[in-house]
Amino acid sequence: MIISAADGSPLFVQQRGEGHPLILLHGLGSHSGWLDADLDHLAGTRRVIALDSRGHGRSGRPTSFTLADHVSDVLTVMDALGVAQAAVMGTSMGSYVAQALATTHPGRVSRLILVVPKASGQTSGTAALMARHEDELRDLTPQEVQTFLLERMFAPGTPQAIRAEVARRTADDHAAGLAQTPGQAEAARRALERFDFRPGLPRVTAPTLILSGAHDPLNPPPAGAEIAALIPHARQEVLAHSGHFPALEEAERYRALVDDFLGE
Repeated sequence: MIISAADGSPLFVQQRGEGHPLILLHGLGSHSGWLDADLDHLAGTRRVIALDSRGHGRSGRPTSFTLADHVSDVLTVMDALGVAQAAVMGTSMGSYVAQALATTHPGRVSRLILVVPKASGQTSGTAALMARHEDELRDLTPQEVQTFLLERMFAPGTPQAIRAEVARRTADDHAAGLAQTPGQAEAARRALERFDFRPGLPRVTAPTLILSGAHDPLNPPPAGAEIAALIPHARQEVLAHSGHFPALEEAERYRALVDDFLGE
């Protein structure tokens, strides 16, 4: 379905299941389709809502927007669907939006799951990774750039089948017109510049689970530990064989941790 944001920008939203609502927020450069495994699994016990963040997927792609716009969009979707309070699970960029929501509107968040998060940054982790490999990326196509970056986000020893699955999804997005143009990708990265949630994290009232990948080059475990130290009633779990994609790299343990936390 399409829900109009406060500024009229269209927001693509999926929802499945019944029960207490859970909102899923995806990472930079992807869309809610990358969360289909979570949607399918979690919809068996609750009402799961996933949106394509502005600038991504089937939602509108304005030339300029901010992290505050992302938060406003989540609140708009909640209000449109009659959701006063929800559990929120955000991955990477989605974890930034989730933290911003939980610090500014703590009463709207019943439980909080932050997957491969950090609490502050001058740029997005992807932008920092691109800067480190600037020379290697210079002559690549947008699809080749995305594949190059994604390959470097896995833990050593991640099976080739998982790497191939991410490459396939990336290619499918380009074929379906769901991938971002270079300009759209840059606008999405600019929305994540110079954020710092640390002063507000002690105000978060929701029980919080932080999932970090031991080999994550973007948001490593110390970044998650910093959040866990600041949010009351928070705990961190480090997935020993994961990089930036624990939902794929250690799917069984990831799912068990999420299920146990939501069922507490």
